Amino acid sequence: KIARAAGPMDGVTVFEIGPGPGGLTRALVASGARKVIAVEYDPRAILALQSLKEASDGVLEIVQADALEIDLPALAQSLGALPPYVVVANLPYNIATPLLTGWMEQIHGRPDLYRELVLMFQKEVAQRIAAKPSTKAYGRLSVLCQWLCDCKLMFDVPASAFTPPPKVTSSIVRLVPRKPTSAQPEFSMMEKITAAAFGQRRKMIRGSLKEYVPFIEECGLREEARAEELNVGDFVSLAACASKARL
Repeated sequence: KIARAAGPMDGVTVFEIGPGPGGLTRALVASGARKVIAVEYDPRAILALQSLKEASDGVLEIVQADALEIDLPALAQSLGALPPYVVVANLPYNIATPLLTGWMEQIHGRPDLYRELVLMFQKEVAQRIAAKPSTKAYGRLSVLCQWLCDCKLMFDVPASAFTPPPKVTSSIVRLVPRKPTSAQPEFSMMEKITAAAFGQRRKMIRGSLKEYVPFIEECGLREEARAEELNVGDFVSLAACASKARL
């Protein structure tokens, strides 16, 4: 079901992060993908995947690496694969957010790099990615992801689907990169502004973003608003003004 959520895979290069014993990997290999590149850190899992690799007729490549340290596009190119790539993964929860942020930065630089990302997160994190303004879940991750991608919650995965079962429910999110319609602010500026705004989300933005007050006025935003009241476009405008000033 997770593999199907990514749509047709014919001729596409697919990345999987943390394949473990290979349950999802098998579905990806059978999907018609040109190549499946599985990035796994644990040598025990790599050993367990060998028989699947041998049976894949060259489709499956297994790479032992720390997913936080590896450049997926560079890895793909070294294996002769060209973009756009697809990422389908049941992400290790402890590194899911930094991985996602890193991919968003890559998409910011090259919107054509990935066709889509279909990712499993802890349900609360998935809800934050897709959250709307003026809701409790809306925050930095919502803004960064929705700025660059169309984000859709696909379905939940109950704890009983895993062995051993975790104590949390998981959810699948599909992120499809959008082509920018205008000049984009620097990614680092968006990170900086959203971190400051939501780091003190109960404060009015004139307090949490006090160094940006001239740009708040320039963008026509209310200084009395709180971070959760600003939509993604508001943050983009604010970051664009600040990027021009090279703050």
